[in-house]
Order: sequence, then C-alpha cells, then structure tokens
Amino acid sequence: MKLKKTITSIVFLLLSLGGLHAQESSTAAGGEATGTGGTASYSVGQVVYTTNTGTNGTISQGVQQAYEIFTVGIKDTDLNVTLSVFPNPTAHNLTLQISEYNNEKLSYQLFDIQGKLLSNGQVNTKKTQINTSTLSSATYFINVLNQEKKQVQSFKIIKN
Repeated sequence: MKLKKTITSIVFLLLSLGGLHAQESSTAAGGEATGTGGTASYSVGQVVYTTNTGTNGTISQGVQQAYEIFTVGIKDTDLNVTLSVFPNPTAHNLTLQISEYNNEKLSYQLFDIQGKLLSNGQVNTKKTQINTSTLSSATYFINVLNQEKKQVQSFKIIKN
C-alpha cells in the first residue's frame, strides 16, 4: 500500500512538472519589422515592469531588453590629420601622435568606462604625453576634439 502511494505521488509529480516552462513569457503580440534602415523586434503585452538601480548597475524586468550599438572612432570632420595612440595596452604613459600637424587647435579628453571625465588637455605638438600611471587597470576612452569642440576621433585604451 505504501509503495502504491509513493509511485502514485511520483507519477503525479512528474505529470504536473510537464506543464511548467522556465523563462517563458506570454505576450499579446510581437514580431520583427525589417526595412532599409535595419531590423527592429517588438513585443506587446507586458503591462507592468520595474527597473532597479544600484551603485553597480541597473536591472530591468521585461520580455525584451533594449540595447544600442555604438561605433567608436568615426571621423566626421574635414580635418586632414592622422591620429594614433600608443602603447595600447599601456602602463604609465600614453602617447597621442598626430601626423601632418599644422598647428591645429586640438584637445583631448580622457574618460572612464562609465563616462566620467578623468583628465583633459591641449594637443600642442606632434606627440603629446598623457600620464596614466595614477589610473587603475581598466578600459578608458580618449576623445580628440577640434577647435569647435567636435570629436575628431576616439580611442579605446586598456590600462594594465
């Protein structure tokens, strides 16, 4: 009798677990829209959601999570210079080199991965030294700006 109850319980448990679906969401509608400019996915039906923000990041509920792809380093100015940054990865000093320097009034800004401005300065010669010895090991961005404060080029820097 006890064995029959145990077997019945196990069979009932296995049959009831068959109806569960992990990480599945029911939405009223959804799909994918495609055009000449790209593709976008959409879903309709999740009425309530929350966003939790802390010191280390943000967590959002939802069926679909939005994200953007950013392209770093596109030149959108008519300034005729070639920029390079070395050594990358760096340990102590970083060199910003400009070929064909014609006394253009350029400046640089050094940002951390969260977008906080750490330092900035003027680019006055073909080779400008940027001190990175006080920075912790992480990824940084250097933006080179022209006289109108428009970005000429951006570099991703890794600090060892």
